[in-house]
Amino acid sequence: MHLLAAATALPGPAIGNEVLAGRLGLSAEWVEMFIGTRTRHFAVDLAGGVGCLLADLCEQAAVRSLERAGLTVRDLSFVVLATATPDSLMPTTAAVVADRLGAAGIPAYQLQSGCSGAVQAFTLAEALLAQQPAGPGGPYGLVLGGDVCAKHLDLEQDFRRMPPAQLVNYVIFGDGAGAAVVSAAPAPGSAAFHGLGNRLALPGQPPGQHVEWYGAADRDSALPPVSEDYKAVEFLVPELAQQVCADLLDTLGWSAPDLGYLLPPQLGGLMTRRITAALRAGLGVEKAVEISCVADTGNTGNALVLSQLEQLLPLLTPGARALCACVESSRWISAGFALEAS
Repeated sequence: MHLLAAATALPGPAIGNEVLAGRLGLSAEWVEMFIGTRTRHFAVDLAGGVGCLLADLCEQAAVRSLERAGLTVRDLSFVVLATATPDSLMPTTAAVVADRLGAAGIPAYQLQSGCSGAVQAFTLAEALLAQQPAGPGGPYGLVLGGDVCAKHLDLEQDFRRMPPAQLVNYVIFGDGAGAAVVSAAPAPGSAAFHGLGNRLALPGQPPGQHVEWYGAADRDSALPPVSEDYKAVEFLVPELAQQVCADLLDTLGWSAPDLGYLLPPQLGGLMTRRITAALRAGLGVEKAVEISCVADTGNTGNALVLSQLEQLLPLLTPGARALCACVESSRWISAGFALEAS
């Protein structure tokens, strides 16, 4: 499978730490030191009003990616969306976006997942492309990933009394979506996928994150809508990311000097810097260029990998190689892939 183009969409203006901390009654310095993220974008305003839907962002990213690939929606064989925060349980956001794009007569799949979802979507896309009849340069598919996390957060409470496991979700996340056009054949400026995969990495390990769903019967539950074991994430993600990258290098027979670019897991600005440093030291890839976005976008969940790919593609020269690793803490899923420019 080949990556032809990638694009992203972010809602509203960037929200800096001073604005966010002022709304939450916290210190901007605390946000910067604890999370290391400078700005993020929210699909709701800080007064609680809804600004846009996930479908809006996915549609914008999809249109941009198709334009960059020089294709139209009529060229597509399928649409795949990965998200942990769909706009509704039914209809699926994937079906809504496909309908808006005018993608009639093709399947639209939706995967429910966290940060590993984009890799899962690419894995499904690879299998779907293999089943399609070959055409001039095709077949083609559209992979989408995105999340609108802010809608799950209650802005009307005393944040000074909030446990850290809940408070972290108000400062680490941002909203956004990304899209990628993939093909069974290479094209000018494209890159080939290698070693796509994901796996349950730590069976039996308690989940690192919970995002609850409340229906009419249980909406008054005392459980917090979102909680995160940040210490477990901080301890386990670097180790799992290094294992993903080491396995990819071993499977592909690549050596550290072969690697030009590194796409590390995007959790928060500070933790991403730590993970990248650990990967460089553990794998011997000190010369690989880091491709990161989270310090400016916040943790946008399923949009993160697509944001990294949007940055990466224009940098690639023929033969350049990159590794991508991501770790989903909800049930400890590790995922990754390699790219090699055509």
